[in-house]
Amino acid sequence: MIKLFVGLGNPGSEYSQTRHNAGFWWIERLSEKLKTPLHYEKNFKALCAKVQFKEQSLWLLEPQTFMNLSGQSVSAIAKFFKIEPQEILVVHDELDVTPGQAKLKLGGSHAGHNGLRDIHAQLGSDQYWRLRLGIGHPGVKSEVIHWVLKKPSTEQRLAIDECLERTLGAFEDLILGEMSRATLKIHTSKPPRPKPPRPESCAQ
Repeated sequence: MIKLFVGLGNPGSEYSQTRHNAGFWWIERLSEKLKTPLHYEKNFKALCAKVQFKEQSLWLLEPQTFMNLSGQSVSAIAKFFKIEPQEILVVHDELDVTPGQAKLKLGGSHAGHNGLRDIHAQLGSDQYWRLRLGIGHPGVKSEVIHWVLKKPSTEQRLAIDECLERTLGAFEDLILGEMSRATLKIHTSKPPRPKPPRPESCAQ
């Protein structure tokens, strides 16, 4: 059962459309769907919202500490409301997943993601859920920092947007603890759009 939904990203308009903010995009769409605007809460150093859904209290969170210190916000709200790590879902960008695809998992390595690294340290546990939103890989390790802080191409952004909508469809399963059902919905990507037929060449 998920009680705390966390989206990772960097605050500021200069970062708002970059790949590293995919987690923010997901939380913002969820906030819109639930008609519950996010507001700044200084005690958590984050934009957050409390939601009542089917008699359950849920929290949406966007840390405003910059990515490397995301764990400060997550740990503060989790301790205040006594939320266990396994009741937390962290939504973040994932280099090793293709744009348009997503993966749901519990626990495991932070795999070099600085936001997850700090959450690991602040919670003292890796046993929280992650929703990994694919942003693709530049192909060269030295280009990763530039890649995540750059806007995706139009084609990639469309694929990511479709993925956001699809994975948000698993929201109710996530809060009910139906993780197998949520996983099925999240891992089932839409088939690629067929390319229009090429026009036949005219005979000379």
